Amino acid sequence: MGVLLSIGTRKGLFLLSGDAEDGHWQLEGPLLPGWSVYHAVVDPRDNVLYACSNNWVYGGSFHRSSDLGKTWERTEEVGLPEESGLKLAATWHVEPGRRSEPGDVWLGGDPGVLFRSSDGGKTWEANQGILEHPTREKWQPGAGGMCCHSIQVADGAVYVGISAAGAFRSDDGGETWAPINANVAADFLPEKYPEVGQCVHKLLMHPGRPERLWQQNHCGVYRSDDRGESWERLDGNGLPSGFGFPLALEPESPDVAYVIPEESAENRVTSDGRLGVYRTGDGGATWELWSDGLPDQAWAAVMREGFASDENGVYFGTQSGSVWTAPRSGGWTEAARDLPPILSVEAAEWS
Repeated sequence: MGVLLSIGTRKGLFLLSGDAEDGHWQLEGPLLPGWSVYHAVVDPRDNVLYACSNNWVYGGSFHRSSDLGKTWERTEEVGLPEESGLKLAATWHVEPGRRSEPGDVWLGGDPGVLFRSSDGGKTWEANQGILEHPTREKWQPGAGGMCCHSIQVADGAVYVGISAAGAFRSDDGGETWAPINANVAADFLPEKYPEVGQCVHKLLMHPGRPERLWQQNHCGVYRSDDRGESWERLDGNGLPSGFGFPLALEPESPDVAYVIPEESAENRVTSDGRLGVYRTGDGGATWELWSDGLPDQAWAAVMREGFASDENGVYFGTQSGSVWTAPRSGGWTEAARDLPPILSVEAAEWS
């Protein structure tokens, strides 16, 4: 069994199949030419390939393929109610639902909106709890817009991350949403620890311990062990910077996480002029640089969706068009290069 990487770029979708252990990869694409693919993922329940597709003419859209990209269906019914006064600017993240809910798919977009589908992404309904959240007037767009870019689904809970609004949890299937931003800093606001307004860059839930959440924030790296009720800041103990976008977790171990720090909000390139992945094996108490095989000097950038990990290895893509892969215990290999700017990387089983 190998790995299939879905690689969203500014100029279409690429598929990279191979094995992180032997470093041999085969590239296919571009698929969906003419579309900027902000995020793409293979649904593990039925192997349908989903893509958040955006175009300067058609706006935010969504594509699905039942044959891994040979043919595509474009969803026409992604939009917001006219009475909301809002218009969908872009689709940012697609998240398959639980195995017990076949056909259930979630979709996040700009301006801080969430959709749900019960038919595998053929039709969508806007989530009113997010659309009409009582704190929405306090939300502000980040540099990439006001995007709902993180969606995590567990038994009994759904989580979203919105820039710059913060993290939210629903305990009733998406009907209502509670802010979960306690102890998370917003250094750019007059009030450092507000109820909402934090600029979460990526939010992930550990699949084996769903009460444990991680986030890479504009203002630090955080972990929660109580479903987001409280957060512990984890940078300053081996990380060169608390600022960054991507985050990846190791499925088998809730204590292992990976981040790729950047210099600062003002200088968004990899820290210390090197392309470095930082790993913690103790829940964020300490971090170590993992750079074997990576260039000694590289002023690169990795987007919030451009990082993935599975039981086979770790993978990321850069805005300069390189895809780097590594087995857990080995060095990094440049599996592809000179692609368009990479926006997302996701891993799935492949045979």
